[in-house]
Amino acid sequence: MNDELSAMSEMNLAITVRDVRKTFGRGWRKPAKTALSGVSIDVEAGETFGFIGPNGAGKSTLIKILVGALRPDSGDARLFGVGVGEPHARRGLGFVPENPSLPDHLTPCEILRMGLRLHDVRVADERAHCLRWLDRLDLLSVADAPLRGFSKGMQQRTALAHALAIMPRLLILDEPLSGLDPVGRKDVVDMLDEYRRGGGTLFFSSHVLYDVERIADRFGLIHQGQLVTIRSPGELARERSGRFRIVYCGPAGIAAALEMRPGWHELEADEGDVPRCLQEIAAAGGQLQEVRPLASLESVFFQHIRAAAK
Repeated sequence: MNDELSAMSEMNLAITVRDVRKTFGRGWRKPAKTALSGVSIDVEAGETFGFIGPNGAGKSTLIKILVGALRPDSGDARLFGVGVGEPHARRGLGFVPENPSLPDHLTPCEILRMGLRLHDVRVADERAHCLRWLDRLDLLSVADAPLRGFSKGMQQRTALAHALAIMPRLLILDEPLSGLDPVGRKDVVDMLDEYRRGGGTLFFSSHVLYDVERIADRFGLIHQGQLVTIRSPGELARERSGRFRIVYCGPAGIAAALEMRPGWHELEADEGDVPRCLQEIAAAGGQLQEVRPLASLESVFFQHIRAAAK
């Protein structure tokens, strides 16, 4: 009975990672470097999971294992219950690496049509289907232009259109906002949020912590190859209760305020003391800049990084 319940539970998992380990540089000339040290993660179907950590923490290594580009030294990784080493595990998988390498003699429309055929996606009108996705990513005007000469942001959007055009059941994105300007970043975040609300499963890494906090159902923090914590926005919200950070510019005559730089000050206050602090700032002629809970994804990130460094 327990085995049956376990099997049913795993059927609802889009990604299963069990004690995955990966080491690079095993040779007599260079010391071995551990990229992943026993990482285990479960991502449910329909969930959005944000994967964060500093450069070199192991984010891209795990993503490459999930998409079949690397083999783990040990452990097990599965997509919808199928081992990532099996080619059919990637059927219906949309993937965008941090630095897409697309054939620059092809056009965006040709690349999207190629993706449809590789994943055996049948639509009534291939070209019209591809053009709709290119239009959504502001690439319609260059749909039939060779990628040669495209900016990094345009190549990133082409790769994302390619991943979305196959109508994937799972999206795996490695730094999907890399190279995008602020407008492009907002458009892509809105699109990913729409994909999530439509029931798609999303696993993505990002250095833009605000965007992870905005759209992720849960996030995992990895550091030096080890998974440090997995939390949900609800858990983060519970940590937020109590203390707030207030930033203002102007006079320094507020009790407990610290000068960040000339003319700029910050202070911490309990939730019940925030109105009084704001009144004191206004009475002293200060200009309020920011009030936010102390516990945020950013504060959790740096808290764990500092703890690991000690």
